[in-house]
Amino acid sequence: MALILIRGENNSKLLNAISDMERHGNLNLVTQPKAIDAEFADSLVESILNSKLRTKSNVATAFFVREDTTLSIIQVKKIHPPAHVVVVSNEYDEYNKLKNLLDDSPNFRGYHSHKAKNDGMIDYTIQGKQRHIKNEKLNSYIKK
Repeated sequence: MALILIRGENNSKLLNAISDMERHGNLNLVTQPKAIDAEFADSLVESILNSKLRTKSNVATAFFVREDTTLSIIQVKKIHPPAHVVVVSNEYDEYNKLKNLLDDSPNFRGYHSHKAKNDGMIDYTIQGKQRHIKNEKLNSYIKK
């Protein structure tokens, strides 16, 4: 599992970044996104990058995804989310700080996953028989 931190200007940009990672990056969220203090997120990213940030964020969120850290970084690089996305590896000391903070943080408001809850195929058979739908309109363009 990888821990992802997103910082941005407003909630809508963070929500768009999360949905972009789900839809286009094919990442699967394991936990609900949690609201994080923006100043804490900025200081965390500064310590990971070992440099000052050009812009400060107004809102931040963090969550876990099912994929590992390397795959998460590759998938995030493929898309261009409207917010600053940082995949926090467990090699950093900040990983444990952020992980502990997530336990007490409230859920990030406005997030709803577009992915189906089940991961498998849906069986559309009725009592072992296949359903056949008779619809004459489907073949209405064929001349008889």
